[in-house]
Amino acid sequence: MMQGMQTNRNELLIRDVELLFRPFRHRKLSLVSRIVMAPMSRYFSPDGIPGAEMARYYRRRAERQVGLIITESATVDEASASADSCMPQFHGGAALRAWKQICRLVHATDCKIAPQLCHVGMARPRSGDIPHPGAPPIGPSGIDPLSLEKTGEAMSREKITEVCDAFASAARDAVRLGFDAVEIQGAHGFLIDQFFWKETNKRTDIYGGDLVGRTRFACEVVQSVRKAVGSSFPIIFRFSQWKIGHYGARLVNSPGELAEFLRPLCEAGVDVFDCSVRRHGEPAFTGNPLSLAGWTRLLSGKPVISVGSVGLSKPLSAEQPAIEAAPTVGLEQLLRQMSAGEFDLISVGRALLADAAWAEKIRYGREEEIIPFSERSVSRLY
Repeated sequence: MMQGMQTNRNELLIRDVELLFRPFRHRKLSLVSRIVMAPMSRYFSPDGIPGAEMARYYRRRAERQVGLIITESATVDEASASADSCMPQFHGGAALRAWKQICRLVHATDCKIAPQLCHVGMARPRSGDIPHPGAPPIGPSGIDPLSLEKTGEAMSREKITEVCDAFASAARDAVRLGFDAVEIQGAHGFLIDQFFWKETNKRTDIYGGDLVGRTRFACEVVQSVRKAVGSSFPIIFRFSQWKIGHYGARLVNSPGELAEFLRPLCEAGVDVFDCSVRRHGEPAFTGNPLSLAGWTRLLSGKPVISVGSVGLSKPLSAEQPAIEAAPTVGLEQLLRQMSAGEFDLISVGRALLADAAWAEKIRYGREEEIIPFSERSVSRLY
């Protein structure tokens, strides 16, 4: 009797899992499944150039039920944009040829691909193995996002324009190379997020002040990208409450503040929001069960991507940012949220990093075959 009940439960779960594999249809972007490969920095690109193994790494996920790959952060063409010489760049002939090959391999499947365009801002180290070692970190107020101490100068208007132009140039190259969308990295304490966060933005000009003022730089980046790519090319924007080294940080504290934050970004040209939290199922605000992705979808009217601890045996915490994984823990909650229309797409990070076939195994009830995430998973390109 108990065995029969368990079989029925498994059959129901397998049927519900098909929610993850329904096609996604948007006027600018169509995907064969709702599973997104999250952007995860790997630092396997010597001199900023992703190699053949990186291309195969993305291809392995693309051919196993992933609908969209968002690449790891790739830097725009500004001297201080990168944090490491092995962080990929999205400029220069050699790097762009490598990205074109990655795009070609992914497009040999039904999967789509978008580069995540990034500038690390004040998160750039001042020494070590970094491109252009003479270039100092830049940021809205010269405040280090980890120590929260002032270690540099505020960006000038001229530098702001230069960085906006660099994002636009990278996005234009993404269109030329055949990518399906671009994602702008506005999360996790990197440059754009440093403008958002009041702890790192102390400006008193039009790029600082209240929450709307602190979105101005991001909006100008989005507007520059939109002008470069045209009206029909999709722009995804990632934002987060948390910052690297400050996992309890909050960008907004209420639905009203979130609405203030989202409105100018929508007007600037964002098509899809990628809502990065540590635990995707957690309520965003006290007194309501909706997640950050759910609130973003409700307030913006835009499609949203949710992310955070999918496939992990227990949620990520500030004290334990990398942990072992289990394939279906929390999957029922995820399916309930998606069924309720809380988000459109779900981004999978560490679980998919460890096992290229994670999505395929989930779909066909082969959970016992899933390779769990561990610290070893980051040491090579599986």
